[in-house]
This record gives sequence, C-alpha cells and structure tokens, in this order.
Amino acid sequence: MNDLKPTFGCVVLTQGDRPAQLKAAISSLLGQIDVQVDVVVVGNGWQPKSLPAGVKSVHIKENLGIPAGRNAGVYNVEGDLLFFLDDDVVLEDVDTLSRIYKKFISNPKVALIQPQPKDPNGLPTPRRWIPRLNTKNPDRSSHMFALWEGATTVRRDVFQQVGMWPYEFFYGHEGVDLVWRIWDAGFKCWYAGDVIVSHPAVEPETRHKIYYQYQARNRVLLARRNLPGFISFVYLLNWKLISLIRLRKNKEAIKEFKLGWEDGKIVELFEHKKMTWTTVIKMTLFLRPPII
Repeated sequence: MNDLKPTFGCVVLTQGDRPAQLKAAISSLLGQIDVQVDVVVVGNGWQPKSLPAGVKSVHIKENLGIPAGRNAGVYNVEGDLLFFLDDDVVLEDVDTLSRIYKKFISNPKVALIQPQPKDPNGLPTPRRWIPRLNTKNPDRSSHMFALWEGATTVRRDVFQQVGMWPYEFFYGHEGVDLVWRIWDAGFKCWYAGDVIVSHPAVEPETRHKIYYQYQARNRVLLARRNLPGFISFVYLLNWKLISLIRLRKNKEAIKEFKLGWEDGKIVELFEHKKMTWTTVIKMTLFLRPPII
C-alpha cells in the first residue's frame, strides 16, 4: 500500500439520455485537485460524442447492463484506484478524490470506499443509499456490507482479484455481490459519511421499469453465487417473505417479483466461489449476518 499512487482510473457509465448531467459529472472529475485522473465515458448502447479533450470513450452497440458496462471501461483507463461514476452524480468538492485516496493510505485493509450521496435540492437521503442497518445518521462512517454503486472507489488489484462486477446481474445488487467478495478476500469495505457527492433522490421503481423483477432475480443470484449451505436458503426465505409483505397492495409488482424470482433460479452463472464460513462469521460479528 505504500506504493499506492493518487491515480484514479475513472469510468463514467451512460446511455446518453442525460447530456447535461453527463457534462456536469465529467467536469467534476476533471476539476479534482492533488490527484491524477484518467477518464473514460462508456456508452451503453450509445456512441459518446462531444467529450472534453483528453476524455476517452467506449462504444457498446447494445445495452449490456450496468456491471458489464462498467467492466468495459476498466481496461481503457490507468490508475491504482478505479472510480466508477454514474452520469447523474457530481463531485461538488474539488478534493473529493484526494480525501478518498488518503483514507485508503491510512487503512491498508480497506479495498473499497463509498461516499455519502446527498440530493442537491436538500431532499432527505434515501435509506437505501446508506449501506448499513442503522441509517439514522448518514454522516457517521462505518464498515459496510452493501453498496450504493453511483460513486464507488475500489483498489484495482483487489477488484481484479475478486472478479470485477458480476455482469450476470445486468441491473441491481451487483454492488452487494462485489462487497461480499471483497470481504471474503480478506479486505474491508468502508462507508465514508464525511465525503459527500451529489445525486438526485429519485425512487428506482419510478426510473427503472424492471425494478421489481430484477430485485427478485438478483437476490436469487446473490445467494446462488455467494452463500454456502443453509445460509442461502434462510437468506432467500427471509427476502421473499419481506418482499411479498411490502408489495402486498401492488399486484403488478408482485407479478414482476415472482417472474424475477423464477428467472433467478435458471440464469446461467459463470465462474464464482461461495464465501467461506469464516466470512459468514466475520459478517455476523459486525452485526450483518448474510441472512437478510
């Protein structure tokens, strides 16, 4: 870790449907101080154009999903640290990446850091953005076992060691999978509540038509890919009961949920490794047993 340089390979993922936000996101990266940034814009089903000088691009002819899109950018940037930014997220402070870099240097076991996202108009921070059970104080930093993926920094060496983003997921829960695998590799993931980025507080079910289907589908994939023995059964049972109770008044959502649940059972999984029981115990000691 003493050789870890303040170089960030920045991957901005977009479908090209938010040009003003994309411009602001890129500008906030290029304005960072005390670090070096190498920026690529990945067009998922879109040809990036009119980019600032020095910003590279990757064109994916069809939308391959969020994880695959992010992975496509990794090999087009240099940097000991990889920074994945959604096209509607802005780094309001010019020293955001510098502060993140210092956190990696101060704790060699940390391999992934998520900052705190805040709505630019002052709307309350959604609970799903704070990757822990106790979300009352989003300013408090902590270890984490989930992830809001919109502005994620990860050590390149560890990211490649654990297999990068799981592209079978397409949309949703790929961050949880990555975090679990990083913990299983012997590293830690950290929520930096004192580092702020800007992101509109939009409900995912209103932005993504496939939300409920992929919520169910990818819960099943999480369990199939990561959880050993009876833990997988308990995790899925809990989530199915919780989800059906939450959605009991929304018949269309329940229909989509059931379709996704069955789909998750038959999706082909590529090379993967179940987490060890040591990791299960470690998560339990941090009060986050992988059963909910």
